[in-house]
Amino acid sequence: MDSRRKDRREARLKQEIERYRASNPKITEQFADLKRKLVDLSVQEWESIPEIGDYSLRRNKKRRFESFVPVPDTLLEKARQEQGHVTALDPKSRAAAAGAETPWAQTPVTDLTAVGEGRGTVLSLKLDRLSDSVSGVTIVDPRGYLTNLKSMKITSDAEISDIKKARLLGSSSSVAAECPTNEDVWLKACRLASPDEAKAVIARAKLETSDLNKSRVLRKGLEHIPDSVRLWKSVVELANEEDARLLLHWAVECCPFHLELWLALARLETYDQAKKVLNKAKEKLPKEPAIWIMAAKLEEANGNTESVNEVIERSIKTLQGKGLGIDREAWLKEAEAAEHAGSVMTCQAIVKNTIGVGVDDEDRKRTWVADAEECKKRGSVETAPAIYAHALSVFKFKKSIWLKAAQLEKRHGTEESLYILLSKATTYNRHAEVLWLMYAKEKWLAGDVPAAQTILQEAYAYLPNSEEIWLAAFKLEFENNEPERARILLSKARERGGTERVWMKSAIVERELGNVDEERKLLEEGLKLFPSFFKLWLMLGQMEDWLGHVAKAKEANENALKHCPSCIPLWLSVANLEEKINGLRKSRAVLTMARKKNPATPELWLAAVRAELRHRNKKEADALLAKALQECPTSGILWAAAIEMVPRPQRKAKSSDAIKRCDHDPHVIAAVAKLFWHDRKFDKARSWLNRAVTLAPDIGDFWALYYKFELQHGNADTHKDVVQRCVASEPKHGERWQAIVKAVENSHLSIEALLKKAVVALGQDENPNAVDP
Repeated sequence: MDSRRKDRREARLKQEIERYRASNPKITEQFADLKRKLVDLSVQEWESIPEIGDYSLRRNKKRRFESFVPVPDTLLEKARQEQGHVTALDPKSRAAAAGAETPWAQTPVTDLTAVGEGRGTVLSLKLDRLSDSVSGVTIVDPRGYLTNLKSMKITSDAEISDIKKARLLGSSSSVAAECPTNEDVWLKACRLASPDEAKAVIARAKLETSDLNKSRVLRKGLEHIPDSVRLWKSVVELANEEDARLLLHWAVECCPFHLELWLALARLETYDQAKKVLNKAKEKLPKEPAIWIMAAKLEEANGNTESVNEVIERSIKTLQGKGLGIDREAWLKEAEAAEHAGSVMTCQAIVKNTIGVGVDDEDRKRTWVADAEECKKRGSVETAPAIYAHALSVFKFKKSIWLKAAQLEKRHGTEESLYILLSKATTYNRHAEVLWLMYAKEKWLAGDVPAAQTILQEAYAYLPNSEEIWLAAFKLEFENNEPERARILLSKARERGGTERVWMKSAIVERELGNVDEERKLLEEGLKLFPSFFKLWLMLGQMEDWLGHVAKAKEANENALKHCPSCIPLWLSVANLEEKINGLRKSRAVLTMARKKNPATPELWLAAVRAELRHRNKKEADALLAKALQECPTSGILWAAAIEMVPRPQRKAKSSDAIKRCDHDPHVIAAVAKLFWHDRKFDKARSWLNRAVTLAPDIGDFWALYYKFELQHGNADTHKDVVQRCVASEPKHGERWQAIVKAVENSHLSIEALLKKAVVALGQDENPNAVDP
């Protein structure tokens, strides 16, 4: 309808515009007919048109006003004399004079001679006032006249203005424009300026003059302002070491209450002289802690390690004796500053003597641990251990503090310091199994297996019933290819009433040794004792499946679901077995039942989707995935599958939806990283893969994907970095990772070897050049 009315609307608007222009014509339109008649004018008629001229000049021309000044009496008197002279002339001359205009009446003429006489008269009167009224002798001393002028008090505004003009002539701005490199002019400017302004002039001179003249200018400035710390610092900066030392001696004499000058002088002096300087500084500044800290650093730098703590301890007592409160936070900052300056022993001494100031007994542990953690965050890796060391001297039997200190030492200390710390920890905490385990593990990781064995044997004496100690001893023997010793340890652990983990480890040992009957026996005995431990059921079903006993495997799975109906790994195992035996339809039924008994379980939905994809039922898989995302809208594994299943043009939009739903899920992050990898945006892919392993360092699949990427697009340094980080993280989970780790042939492989196997196991589906689904 709008398009149909458009023509009528435009026609009506056009008519209104024409009517308006007809009633309100422009000036050019009003004279259009006259302009057209100009073509009929002849040359004579055209030339007869009068010229208007330059109207702008007439319009803008300003009127000139005559100015008048009063005429002096001397000029009037002279004019009267001249008039009388004209009267005395002959008639002819008088008539000529009368017919002419008198020059003084038209243009005033100043008699300069008369003005000069007037000034002389005024000066004479002033001088007369200075004469003796009795004798007539002048009392003005011509020699001391100028000297007396200097002592005259300046009272008038004009005199003050003259002085300001003189100073302006010598100001820094004028000098900078005319002669900025002449130090004599700068010094003259300093003398003309007031004391406060002189500092600014000298500072400007430093910038304007050459390096050769700066020192002379500054030293001249110190002659006028000897207490200027700023000038002393500038002079010292320009001097060599020996001259700087001498200058600082003068500086502390002129500015005895400025701490920085004392400390600078102490740094330049020898050990003995520095001690004397600091002692003088203490006399001048008795309440300044920095002097004592400098003294402690001096002792440490000269190898007097025993004196460092004595100096700090004496400083605290002295300052408190003088009524100065000890600010604990400020002293801790000084400790950190000493650490960053390389004075570690001074840092430790400060912490030892000030960490407890002002802290209540019941708050000590919490406060000190918080202080150490804050220092660690700021990178003060010497101050934090010092705080922990003091805390442990008070709380020797607190396991938590020992653990935090050991973790800090492991990350930032040396192996030897860590061993010493853990040895002390186990000495004071004989029944803390976590400390024993950590001590043994560190020795094992360092390759010292005998030492690890000795530590665990010592732990047995204090913790004979600790399952963790028994399992650690088993792992130590098992990982070092000592299966018989491992079997003996596990047998003793079972006799002592071991838990389900002991039975599981025992079955694993028998599986590796190939003792199928013994393995089955241990699994069956363990299930009688622990029927709800699903891992034993899984191991029994897997064993029967590997042996080809399908019926026994199915029976084991059915019994497992009776005892563990909510165990998702068991349902997945049963579904895989049914698909292997009876095909997709039976597997669908199992997974459907599993979802009914365990709703909102992303793993079950993903298993159903993958089962359809394995049988090339893409539409059914898409439908299942849509239902899965409705039931589990924030599942990262489902969104990651959705990104990989859609065609390539839609993957960007799908990944955007996934990030909105679950931004911090590592599965989504890894899927987006693979998308960047496909698009050959390698920097972004590397960044997102690094983010995935940072969010979930325990999932080995992400490390394998990251390592594979670096193998293709990185270098030797990036390869090494990924491997080192993976080894440090010790991943234990991941769909592909667990399958590789739990394989019997891989039981004794290192994490690096497992990582390389996982890269191979990724297969074609993780290849960026793979065909899109």
